[in-house]
Amino acid sequence: QVQLIESGGGLVQAGGSLRLSCVASGRTFSRYVMGWFRQAPGKERKFVAAISRSGGDTFYVDSVKGRFTISRDNAKNTVYLQMNSLEPEDTGVYYCAAGPTYSGVAGSYDYWGQGIQVTVSS
Repeated sequence: QVQLIESGGGLVQAGGSLRLSCVASGRTFSRYVMGWFRQAPGKERKFVAAISRSGGDTFYVDSVKGRFTISRDNAKNTVYLQMNSLEPEDTGVYYCAAGPTYSGVAGSYDYWGQGIQVTVSS
């Protein structure tokens, strides 16, 4: 069992930056692929970024490429999402997730955080 707790969300103006963190419980963090997803009001949850177990591979949805960076620190059981040049369209609840497969599909992830709100004002 893995518990995930996100932090770092909030309200920011367009063009600003935020860094989300997600801390995992347990000793098996490095065994999991980690992902970030987001859900805008009234819309389905969508993939944002994923990182491999070692951190050596990452991939992103096209809309955030060049603006967002996913990283992880396995010694701290933490995955990060650095978000720069934020746009109002980035507004939503952001979730971190852990799973066995390097994937952008939500169903591939077994464990989910409770989510954290990110609001970007225009």
